[in-house]
Amino acid sequence: MLKIGNDSFQSRLLLGTGKYPNFDVQKEAVEASETEILTFTVRRMNIFEPSQPNFLEKLDLEKYTFLPNTAGAKTAEEAVRHAKLAKASGLCDMVKVEVIGCDKTLLPDPVETLKATEELVKEGFIVLPYTSDDVVLARRLEELGAHAIMPGASPIGSGQGIINPLNLSFIIEQSNVPVIVDAGIGSPADAAYAMELGADAVLLNTAVSAVEDPVRMAKAMKLAIEAGRLGFEAGRIPKKRYATASSPAEGMSIG
Repeated sequence: MLKIGNDSFQSRLLLGTGKYPNFDVQKEAVEASETEILTFTVRRMNIFEPSQPNFLEKLDLEKYTFLPNTAGAKTAEEAVRHAKLAKASGLCDMVKVEVIGCDKTLLPDPVETLKATEELVKEGFIVLPYTSDDVVLARRLEELGAHAIMPGASPIGSGQGIINPLNLSFIIEQSNVPVIVDAGIGSPADAAYAMELGADAVLLNTAVSAVEDPVRMAKAMKLAIEAGRLGFEAGRIPKKRYATASSPAEGMSIG
């Protein structure tokens, strides 16, 4: 069970809603993923204009928790403003803090992310900051009251997968709140690996929305995350330098 703030979820897959070829494919992919949390960018949503088309029209709103994100913000002030707009729409008190510090890499600005997280926690939001795989920064965000930590596996939309598993494992080990691996996932193998490292969940978007068959990929990601979590809970065998026979040599009738 994934617990964020006071809410609990069966699914450990958080799914983004951007870049799908159309709303019908998006709806099918969301349903195939069996996600319970959908994320969207506040500034790209017509949340105050009912006459404008948006993906919410296609979904049963009672089935999902919405996680607005502050993508596009360059400062803490902008991020806080975006979060308040989303809250005013009545969709959710949760917010993914995303403050980009570099337009080329889309890596987050650590200083502004800390400022935004601190302010939004004070405002009563359930705050999930997107961060780099900086171990110390992750700890500072938790100390400020973040309800989950969302370190990137690699740059947003790059599909490079987990490029620094050691740092991710350090963040997971030290955290007392959920760690949700966010950004850079490219395949079901990447998602499963994140869960095998001990992550509590995975958030992805492009890895589903930009493929040839988003619906099949959404289902593949769902199964990969389930498999990875089961593998982590089961505990893998230790790696050894040499072979170990899988059948015992003792008690064999033929010598």
